[in-house]
Amino acid sequence: MTPVFIDISPEEKVAVDIFRPGDATDVGELFRAVYGEDYPVKLVYEPEGLVGAFERQENIPTVARSSKGGLVGYVSLFRSAPSKTVYEGGQGLVRADYRKHGIARAMNRYFAEEVAPLYGVDAVFGEAVCNHPYMQKAWANEGAVETALEVDLMPAEAYAREGSARGRVASLHMTRMYRPADHTVYAPERYEKAIRFIYAGINTGACVARAENIAPGARHTSIESRVFEFASVARLTVWEAGADFADAFEHYEAEALGRGMIVVQVWLNLSWPWIGQLTEYLRGRGYFFGGVLPRWFGADGLLMQKVTVRPNWEGIRLYSEKAQKICDIIREDRRMTLSS
Repeated sequence: MTPVFIDISPEEKVAVDIFRPGDATDVGELFRAVYGEDYPVKLVYEPEGLVGAFERQENIPTVARSSKGGLVGYVSLFRSAPSKTVYEGGQGLVRADYRKHGIARAMNRYFAEEVAPLYGVDAVFGEAVCNHPYMQKAWANEGAVETALEVDLMPAEAYAREGSARGRVASLHMTRMYRPADHTVYAPERYEKAIRFIYAGINTGACVARAENIAPGARHTSIESRVFEFASVARLTVWEAGADFADAFEHYEAEALGRGMIVVQVWLNLSWPWIGQLTEYLRGRGYFFGGVLPRWFGADGLLMQKVTVRPNWEGIRLYSEKAQKICDIIREDRRMTLSS
């Protein structure tokens, strides 16, 4: 791949390029310069781990190398969705003395236009924080479209150094599609209008049909739980949903809440005609609409979420009318869920 060069001064250029194994030690040094040892993704401090994850295509960084030596910027595509062909973009940073040179913008453009197509991804998404609109605008500039809002995803303490948050911070889920594929998604009747509104702005290849009023059937429920202690967030991926869904789900939910989780997210598969039965059950337990997750399971996903404290609605700052509409839909659904 051909690097993109940025002139910093007559004596220095910065090359924006894909990660090389020889960069691994410098990645750790860059993160220490900005975060010390406190960055929550510990992989960035582990040179052998970084190289291994890159070779397995689990973590594909874009870096900014100074002609004077060392790295001054980093951002990565990494797997965090159930589908291996959907990547998250994030972990971005630029060394403080190299900001205001357009390095972050150049790295974002490079991974969106050069790196992602090279690796044949179906979609790239980002979780743009909502304590300010700048990251949302940056993602929109790279062709990403808002599809969900993750309420109270991060604690205010994560932004203590920059002093930009009072209360927990929501994230706007934004996706750029690379390879749409024809498929059917089943919208629960209660959420059909909202889901059609979200799909109107992004081409995933989805055809929206109304979910059928049927039970999941005899299949065995399979749920995977992942807990993020630092954020007090639990994520429950529902791989299969059967007649035993309620019993299985309540076990995982009790475990998460027993560990003090404030936010519980549930990922459901929109290719299931019976998904409406699942969303109604979850609403009875205090869960509310979150939005659409394109290509999440190969098929598209649906986010349902529960927040055990009053959400920090006042702290949510959004960059677009569509994002605000999604927020309004979510806020109203939570109100109705709690009042029913």
